[in-house]
Amino acid sequence: MAIESHAHYTNAPAELDAFRGRQITYFNRPSSGKPKISDEQIHTTIAKHIRQMDERGITHSLFSPRGSGAGHEFGSPEISAQWIGVNNDLIGRVHSLYPRLIPVAQLPQSPGHPLHSSADELRRRVLEEGFVGCIINPDVAGGGQPFTPPLSSEWWNPLWETMVELDVPGLIHASSTHDPALHLNGSHYLRVDIAAAWELTYSDLFDRFPTLKLIVPHGGGGLPFYYGRFKALNVAAGVTDFDSRIRRLFYDTAIYDRAATHMLIDRVGPGNVLYASEPFGTAKAIDPDTGTTFDDNMADVRTAPGLSDAEIDQILRGNARALYQRAQFSA
Repeated sequence: MAIESHAHYTNAPAELDAFRGRQITYFNRPSSGKPKISDEQIHTTIAKHIRQMDERGITHSLFSPRGSGAGHEFGSPEISAQWIGVNNDLIGRVHSLYPRLIPVAQLPQSPGHPLHSSADELRRRVLEEGFVGCIINPDVAGGGQPFTPPLSSEWWNPLWETMVELDVPGLIHASSTHDPALHLNGSHYLRVDIAAAWELTYSDLFDRFPTLKLIVPHGGGGLPFYYGRFKALNVAAGVTDFDSRIRRLFYDTAIYDRAATHMLIDRVGPGNVLYASEPFGTAKAIDPDTGTTFDDNMADVRTAPGLSDAEIDQILRGNARALYQRAQFSA
């Protein structure tokens, strides 16, 4: 059995995108309206998530709005707050209908604006509605200006302080990009992931916030492959505890390659890896070598060399249980 640590509402009802279209069209006159989505539409669009969970032995999914749909790079803080609010409301409704889908909040980030509204949204969703974590975009302007300060900058402190106060983890996750040279899933996401992993392992952030819990998805964007490069730069800077630094972060298995998954587990240890397939996302295509979808990746964990049954269980569900302290996981 497993817990899916990285799932988005990728197939939300069309009314959600239609609302976003109207919001963009009338961005200079934002309204307070909301999309009209029925419970029946939620049941219809969630059915395949539940079916796949049952087929693969997944008991719970940590469920958030679409990462690419956050749209932080567009519009004013008011536009962002309204759009993120609509998405989080929908995730809350999904959880009320399907308690196995555990709500994780998006944040109303806006280029050049402080993170107090993000901290407020997180606090409200956690304390009032039972959300258990958040997703964090480290490139708020989507590659454009104003550039987002590095994750170790004090600019981020309002969010880090709130996460520590509430004891909730954050999943680092880019949204869209303005750069036409970058494929959203193939290059933009991974570029942001590896930059975040580097910044977080090279900086003093965890010395200042030792209980902060952050997850870098997609295997850290390639961190195991660049392990030696990261370590060399740390050693050159006089850092001697690199191996412990990379274990202050957590990483997920939305990699879709068995050898790479094994390398991740070997480099960072089973205590820092969470099972994830990011279902119905990047890797939903059929692998011609196996005849199954690329995201059908639980066997990549189970076949990792040298792992005990307890360590496999730790990756598949134990680490998620330990990180997401506010989540109500049934046995």
